[in-house]
Amino acid sequence: MTKTHQTAVLTHFKDGKTITQAEAICYYDCYRLSAVIDRLRKQGYNIVTHAEPNLNNKGTHARYELVEVQA
Repeated sequence: MTKTHQTAVLTHFKDGKTITQAEAICYYDCYRLSAVIDRLRKQGYNIVTHAEPNLNNKGTHARYELVEVQA
């Protein structure tokens, strides 16, 4: 994982998009999305995890979303 992955994922979130591991690999060549999410959370970003069904209807995968906190 590189700082570049953190920046890319954060920009992705700030554009109002969500992301899965498969999308992170495709868009950013990021194979450790959960580590990127962990680091962003430790920096204070409110990122929620949604369980999304797999296409084959067996199991789920994580879809991450940045939640903006209203003051």
